[in-house]
Amino acid sequence: MSVSVIIPTLEAGKQIVPLLKSIESQTRKPDEVWVVDSSSADGTAELARQCGAKVLGIAREQFDHGGTRDLAFRHTTGDFVLFLTQDVLLDDERYIECLLAPFDDMRVAAVSGRQVAREDARLYVKAVQEYRYPEWSRIWSAEERQTLGILAFHLSDVCSAYRRTAYEEVGGFQHGLLTNEDMLIAAALLKAGYRLGYCAEAKVRHSHNLTLRQEYRRNWLVGQFLQRYNEELGLAGELGEGMRMVREIAVKLLRKGHLLECAAFGADCAARFLGNRAGRRLERKREAINSADQGL
Repeated sequence: MSVSVIIPTLEAGKQIVPLLKSIESQTRKPDEVWVVDSSSADGTAELARQCGAKVLGIAREQFDHGGTRDLAFRHTTGDFVLFLTQDVLLDDERYIECLLAPFDDMRVAAVSGRQVAREDARLYVKAVQEYRYPEWSRIWSAEERQTLGILAFHLSDVCSAYRRTAYEEVGGFQHGLLTNEDMLIAAALLKAGYRLGYCAEAKVRHSHNLTLRQEYRRNWLVGQFLQRYNEELGLAGELGEGMRMVREIAVKLLRKGHLLECAAFGADCAARFLGNRAGRRLERKREAINSADQGL
């Protein structure tokens, strides 16, 4: 069993060396590490080569979340291909070992790890991470899709692994995606009869303290994506899951007396919701224009 690691980067000069060193210290070392660099100007590519990684350079304007990852995947040779983002920190030396364990089940096509908030994360950000990435592992199939709703596609390329044969069978990541390539391939893998996994023992440190503007913009893209691929995803339970998260986290913060954090969380949720709705409206407008053009 061979293992490849892919890390897309942009101006990652301060992050890439610690990350590559932590990969090298793993109990299960990868057979190759690929850094896909979008024309960084801070020496990211050179630092990666110095650490022994292979480097694939692309023009910055050519990057897209699906196409770039697929391009890198086609350069790898591993039976299992792991993705990491440049801003993660592996929690311990057993990350790769743990992430690969669910693949003992030959029906499992992809697995993602647990994202634990960084020490500098706001309290409500930590609460969101704990909700989204719990302490227990699980494996699921398409039969549970109706029950799980949007959680059926809970696969994150912040820290993920794919079985090569399954990835190639479904055609890999779609190209031209601005976000959420992982959700889309999760849907394809489930449709093909495979299982997906979440491994709580494979932990990385990863979180962002986003501004309201950044949160709005991020969810504007997500809303556009969800509307565009609504047929593939069938996200009838999207809003319901979101409301469950809001209620649980708000109650948790209030019980601990974190009133200001609860208020900040409320503002963050409003930015998420408004961004999502705006992205969906824009996509529906685009679809309507396309339909009208095709009818002429």
